[in-house]
Amino acid sequence: MKIETTRFGIIDVESDKIITFPQGILGFPHSKRFILFPHGDKSIFWWLQSLDDEDLAFVTISPSAICTENYSFKIPDDVQEMLKIKKPEQVEVLLLVTISDKPQKSVTVNLLGPIVINIETRLGAQLILDPVKYPVKYPITPAKNAPLKEAV
Repeated sequence: MKIETTRFGIIDVESDKIITFPQGILGFPHSKRFILFPHGDKSIFWWLQSLDDEDLAFVTISPSAICTENYSFKIPDDVQEMLKIKKPEQVEVLLLVTISDKPQKSVTVNLLGPIVINIETRLGAQLILDPVKYPVKYPITPAKNAPLKEAV
């Protein structure tokens, strides 16, 4: 199918590549269907484009592509059940990226609210972790290029 977006114009979407977020993403509960595609051939960034809102797209990055001191967490049982996660190999984690120009240009990732996707069922959810342990704005430093799993 073809969808129209404000950033990318009309894009072709394969129905088996759609990721469904049953509860939406924090602040955007009406957007439940998304598509994930790379920013560029050699980029470590990925776009998470809503299929329900042509204006809504997030820049994302895999935690393995940046330096994040021991970033790990447990996916709650109810989320594992909702996403039908049965084994760790099914899981892809993405972080939302914020690019700011105030007071100076900075790029941060949201460690508090990671996106978790079951790459087999194409179901996703945004978690909210411990705010004492994980910041909303963590400055990123590029690490070795670490692409997402091929199935995403």
